[in-house]
Amino acid sequence: MVFEVSSSELLKKLQVASGAISSNPVIPILEDFLFDLSGNEITISATNLEVTIISSIEVKGKEDGRVAIPAKILLDTLKALPDQPVKFKIHKDNNSIKIKSAYGEYKLTGDNASDFPETPAEDNVNEIELESSSLIKAINNTIFATSNDELRLAMTGVLMQMDFNKVIFVSTDAHKLVKYTIGGLSSDLTESIIIPKKGLTVFKNAISSSDEESAKISFNNKNIFFKSGDTLVISRLIDSKYPDYNAVIPVDNDKTLTVNRSDFQNSLKRIVIYSNKTTNQVVLNLAEDSLTISAQDLDFSNEETEQISCDYKSDPLTIGFNAKFLVEMLGIIETDDINLQLSAPNKAGILLPTDESDQEKLMMLVMPVMMSH
Repeated sequence: MVFEVSSSELLKKLQVASGAISSNPVIPILEDFLFDLSGNEITISATNLEVTIISSIEVKGKEDGRVAIPAKILLDTLKALPDQPVKFKIHKDNNSIKIKSAYGEYKLTGDNASDFPETPAEDNVNEIELESSSLIKAINNTIFATSNDELRLAMTGVLMQMDFNKVIFVSTDAHKLVKYTIGGLSSDLTESIIIPKKGLTVFKNAISSSDEESAKISFNNKNIFFKSGDTLVISRLIDSKYPDYNAVIPVDNDKTLTVNRSDFQNSLKRIVIYSNKTTNQVVLNLAEDSLTISAQDLDFSNEETEQISCDYKSDPLTIGFNAKFLVEMLGIIETDDINLQLSAPNKAGILLPTDESDQEKLMMLVMPVMMSH
């Protein structure tokens, strides 16, 4: 197997693929990239058995073949080289690899390509196409609210619910919940799948470096396949039932606070410093056009209070929240002002952007922290 390729072009592809290589793999071959040369195209695969990344690159090919190459030494070599053509020569009888650059020759040993895990087959799939920018936004908006609790497996991933002309992405960890809806699709699918956080993270990193306008998504009952440009990311799905999230979204939040997003966020960042370190609890005190935010840590006698101008026309209300959650959620919203819809001190609050396009809608729910007296 012989081919020549630009060192920096190859490095770019390998860095994307390396997102699927874990630091302590279950079997040694998973530390490798699989190179498959056919004519003037090399297909590069990497996997950790949960997530697989496959990408291709144009090369000057001489002899077709397949080999598994240890990822770390190859990445380190290419990173240390300035951009130049490099020539690979692989002996198929013993998988020895010679890399020639303008500076000299590097020898390493590869592994047998036949030991590399099979790629999941894309059979019996449903398909849907989304704009890459919408998909990245959906991932960024939901991934932070997934749970880390392995006992609630469904909640460690993001629910993707196809409903004819729209797709709904939902994540929750029982303290906060995010629902992001992308509309305007022409599809006749009504399906739900749960995508692991790792698969979404890997895909997001791969897609943002490919600058493609749209992403093709296909899935069966085991795997999801994300295609963008010449990169394919395959992720196993979570086989579990997602909780009925609609049941926890309050429908009668009749009190609306409208406040400047960054003023609110910056105030919370200062006030959380004075809150109890286990609950991060801050108290919002609402009266007509007035918002007072306070926190105290009784163990250390620390406390702080701030006032922000706002728009609020309902009955006075005092409610406690975890400031860290609010800060994180406010960081996702892109409008200058936000609406916080409330009803009672023990009921969830709903955070919304003040204006949105008809096709993409964001709703975030945050559970209150019960106030200790």
